[in-house]
Amino acid sequence: MIVLALDTTSAAGSLALRKDGAIIRKTALCSPEGFAHLLFPAIGQILADSGMRLEEVDCFAAASGPGAFTGIRIGLSAVKGLAEALGKRAAGISNLRAMASYGKSARRAVIADARRGEVFAAVYDASGRAIAPEVVTKLSAWLETLDPPANEFIAPASFRALLGDALVIEAPQNLAVAVALCAEHDMQAGHLSDPAALDANYVRRSDAELFWKDN
Repeated sequence: MIVLALDTTSAAGSLALRKDGAIIRKTALCSPEGFAHLLFPAIGQILADSGMRLEEVDCFAAASGPGAFTGIRIGLSAVKGLAEALGKRAAGISNLRAMASYGKSARRAVIADARRGEVFAAVYDASGRAIAPEVVTKLSAWLETLDPPANEFIAPASFRALLGDALVIEAPQNLAVAVALCAEHDMQAGHLSDPAALDANYVRRSDAELFWKDN
């Protein structure tokens, strides 16, 4: 099984190629001005470096957000187009779920910066299933809802000081590797849908559009 995954939901974009349960190639795509002009050349390059053809890919996967509005749409449009053109599978993977894959415990509290003093947050189990829904809210208010309180957080390093003595696992900015892992799990479980049905994961649409319209 071969999965080509991409993340264009922030300036720290990335690509990853996963084959038979292992990452065989990954690359960073730092582009504050956006990815529309470089995404397909980068896809061609990572495949060439791996000695693979586009037709060999079984699943195309993209980080579906939350994140930069335009970046989310670019990534999802790319994988939907490739999957539909080649008759392959496609997956849209929540950024928070991808971050949760870096956790170690059975209950993983995930936090990402939503700007304007708020966070995107959720709790996942070790299988990648959400056991507390993805929300956008104030960090302090969300922490009060956790029952039982979390003992492991996956979050950017900037949140470490805000979480007291709790264990904080720093999530990498480049999420394509984790997106590929989640997509592989979904494909093995038969959970992938029609590429045309993929949609962005803004967590709460009106807020996401306000937070990220400048990106």
